[in-house]
Amino acid sequence: MAKVSVLVDTDVFIDYFNTGRFSSVFDASRFIIYYSIATKKELLTKLGLREAEREAIVSELSRGRLITLSDSITARYADLRRQHASLDKADVLIAATALVKRLPLVTRNKRHFRIVEDLTLFG
Repeated sequence: MAKVSVLVDTDVFIDYFNTGRFSSVFDASRFIIYYSIATKKELLTKLGLREAEREAIVSELSRGRLITLSDSITARYADLRRQHASLDKADVLIAATALVKRLPLVTRNKRHFRIVEDLTLFG
């Protein structure tokens, strides 16, 4: 069976680290995990993050593929911010990344993202 490429939202990583929920998404035989630079920032700048937690996050992120900012993601982000000013900036960046890279977004926060046209959501 072919692997499915997905962009994983920060909340899914957090649930996975805290409870093991979404462990099937992190099955490397089934999925290719991508994550936004916004997710990396959100995970690694959490207040009170202990060194052991930081190491676990870095280890898990190293198994996935980081998507950094590009001109096309930045332009899509700017368009989405104008269209959806009520959305959190990190959520807009994650949505822009998913759209530009044509990746479905795995998230628990479907209500945050469902207003973004053409965005495919899993969760």
